[in-house]
Amino acid sequence: MPTLFDTDLSRADLLARAGSPSQFAGVRLMTLEDGRERGVRLLEFRTGTGLRFTVAVDRGFDIAECEYKGVPIGWHSPSGLRHPGLGEAEAEGGLGWLRSFTGLFVTCGLDHALGPEDEPADHYNYPFRKSVRHTLHGRASTIPARLAGYGEAWEGERCVLWCEGVVHQATVFGENLQLTRRIEADMGGDTVRIVDRVENLGFSATPHMLLYHINVGYPLLDDGARYLAPVREAVWASHAGEPYRAQGVGYRTMAGPRHPFLEQVWEHEMAADADGVVPVALLNDRLSLAFLVETRKAEFPCHLEWQNLASGMYTLGLEPCTNHVLGRAAARERGELITLEHGESRTYRTALTVASGTAALQALEARIAAIAAQPADDYPEPTGAFAPLRQR
Repeated sequence: MPTLFDTDLSRADLLARAGSPSQFAGVRLMTLEDGRERGVRLLEFRTGTGLRFTVAVDRGFDIAECEYKGVPIGWHSPSGLRHPGLGEAEAEGGLGWLRSFTGLFVTCGLDHALGPEDEPADHYNYPFRKSVRHTLHGRASTIPARLAGYGEAWEGERCVLWCEGVVHQATVFGENLQLTRRIEADMGGDTVRIVDRVENLGFSATPHMLLYHINVGYPLLDDGARYLAPVREAVWASHAGEPYRAQGVGYRTMAGPRHPFLEQVWEHEMAADADGVVPVALLNDRLSLAFLVETRKAEFPCHLEWQNLASGMYTLGLEPCTNHVLGRAAARERGELITLEHGESRTYRTALTVASGTAALQALEARIAAIAAQPADDYPEPTGAFAPLRQR
């Protein structure tokens, strides 16, 4: 049964205390009506514990805003939650995606993630499409979803807040991929559960890549906030070599906003617990608050850490990925690029949790340390040992 306001309440108890459960928690649909965000539909979730988040129906069914007891968790970029009709994903040499990049949870895929790349398009059997130009992080996050449903569902004494949407990325003589996403949270809970299913509806074998750009902002991200993860080793760093320590920011301990600051990206080889789960968290001791991302090693074998600590763009990205940071061409050469045949699909399960209070943070830190002791040096020497990946 839900625990609300430090009280365990049965369904009957809860219904007796208000004219509608929406007084405490629920899901509602709204539409933004001004500026570059005009026309974007949002589903607002409130769990009753102080956890509030919004699902941007028209922006890849991603999670836009997130806050806990009034404290922002997610990142808002300068671009705003721009309506997809204003998007220019193909522009600026494939960097137009950055003009719509914002929010807590941004989907990168469905056929491409990571930097812009070109690849041969022979598999689509169309003489005028000799190559495919993949933009930065793909196209999925700016495609409006079809809203399949949303609401509150009682399962005995448990109330589940839910929504489901379908994102269809397709072109003639090209990919025909469909993402079906279900997002759930329990009334009285502090966890968001996301289940994604990506299916190839086309008849051409189609490459598939997926990365979640999970972006945490101030005040959870702040000077002294700590990155906790079961890191076996640092595999790669964008700034490795002579400038490795030049900006004075290592992988574990965050700094405050800096100007200038050149983004830093790390790839870490993670260990998983006995259930195959990889927990990665940002912890703020001053606030006694942490944000936890849980994925499965078999589904997301790679993890990136994106430090964009530049003034005016201040954020940290926790990024599970199906592929190494080396990119698409390297994945193909290494035999690691996933290919979906007609009717074939992949499923991905993710949990996002806000933890608060000293005891909860200590338990989280102990749990992660028990899986693997992460490097104590803020600047571990990258090994360059990219583990072979196998297609599931």
